[in-house]
Amino acid sequence: MTNQQVEFLFLSEEDIVEAGALNMDHCVETIDETFKLLGKGDYVMGGPRGDDHGIMLWFPKNTQFPNMPLKGPDRRFMSLISYLGGNFNICGEKWYGSNIENQKKGLPRSIHTITLNDADTGAPLALMSGNLISAMRTGAVPGVATKYLASKNAKVVGAIGGGVINRACIEAIITSHPATEKITLFDINLEKGKEIANQLTKELGVETVAAESMQECVEESDILTVATSGHQKPRIEKEWIKEGALITLTGAVDFPDEILTENTIVADLWGMHQGWLRDGLEHEEGIDSILDWAMSGQLLKLVQNNKLNEQKVKDLGNIALGEIKGRDSEKDIIIFVTGGLPVEDAAWGYKVYQNAKEKEIGQKLKLWDTPHWA
Repeated sequence: MTNQQVEFLFLSEEDIVEAGALNMDHCVETIDETFKLLGKGDYVMGGPRGDDHGIMLWFPKNTQFPNMPLKGPDRRFMSLISYLGGNFNICGEKWYGSNIENQKKGLPRSIHTITLNDADTGAPLALMSGNLISAMRTGAVPGVATKYLASKNAKVVGAIGGGVINRACIEAIITSHPATEKITLFDINLEKGKEIANQLTKELGVETVAAESMQECVEESDILTVATSGHQKPRIEKEWIKEGALITLTGAVDFPDEILTENTIVADLWGMHQGWLRDGLEHEEGIDSILDWAMSGQLLKLVQNNKLNEQKVKDLGNIALGEIKGRDSEKDIIIFVTGGLPVEDAAWGYKVYQNAKEKEIGQKLKLWDTPHWA
């Protein structure tokens, strides 16, 4: 009889840092490999189509129950499940609760845990702190997009938002595009922006300046990363955008519609965004229910209103595989839309887990020696 004992590894935030969770070079390589598997179709996510982002609790605006959470900015619980093939061959889940009011309590906006499971037996392999895994893989995605979509002449990286996620995005972009000569950062709090700019100059070795306006930041940028949260979406005007620019969206943006209808659109996985459109149309508020949190919300609304042919949207996985071209000319303006793929959490979580096992980091926990109802 085979060994029926089931053990798994618990990894705290301190453990995953020791196991290399903050290694952006390795993370970008891992997420690049993940996108190639997406292009091949060697993955499964939730839902009957296998490309759902996850299952979300949709809180109501009002309720008669005093303890029930109410709808608010970034107010949700989500379960993101996936299988990723190739050299990973792993099942994973990221589970998180999110509330922008957390910041008033000294907590992150979202609090994540990640579980990895054996793809054959379903037995747990690891339970780990997920915030840094999630932040790093989120940042790595614009890095991979930069590798395949940025103009070869790009010199200036712009960033709207100075939070943890956008700092990870900036680091990944610089990792993928070492020819960067300058970073320009706009944060709604100028003094905070100056402090972050000084930190980035020291950490990345690239001159970083704080822009006094969003317009100034956008106008200078050859590669622009946007990662903000909350009710107010940044408004980017058409005339601000440089010829040949790549704009990566990790947060929602308010564009004039023609920016989306006239330029090249690349998605991390368009099928997942189509799922959000279906979810929104089933909600009592209609598609407006996804506009305040979905990075592709405005794009999906244009599709729904027949103002944009979604057949023009390209998937980054197909570009990474070399099946289609991302950029046709150095003059193309490209909008890259992300949504956060469960396979990215599984991929980076698995790499960190492998490192932890090799270095004997973490705490071994046991479900059982022999299952009671076997």
